[in-house]
Amino acid sequence: MNKNPKRSDEPVWWGLFGAGGSWFAMITPVTIFVLGILVPLGIIDSNAMSYERVSTFVTSIIGGLFVIATIALPMWHAMHRLHHAMHDLKFHTGTAGKVAAYFVAAFLTGLAIVFVFMV
Repeated sequence: MNKNPKRSDEPVWWGLFGAGGSWFAMITPVTIFVLGILVPLGIIDSNAMSYERVSTFVTSIIGGLFVIATIALPMWHAMHRLHHAMHDLKFHTGTAGKVAAYFVAAFLTGLAIVFVFMV
């Protein structure tokens, strides 16, 4: 029995994968339904989605975190899925593919943070 097993970083990526998949499955459809169907049909008053109100929401800490999570978590999910799909398709990119996939997710997460909190 190996008394000093090698540590894996995979739980971190699987955690972000799971969080992104859950967010994309539960929150994104509701957001699309409200913003893409209820508001255009007039079921929700369009004044509720005025620029001033939306800007106030997004610049609040809760709104900013919501926007960042809406962008970042599904991106981590997608990049983790892409990384493992490439392996399944016999494109063995090794560590370079892993670093590239997670770099894209981290970069877009960073951009989301910068654009939400610096604007």
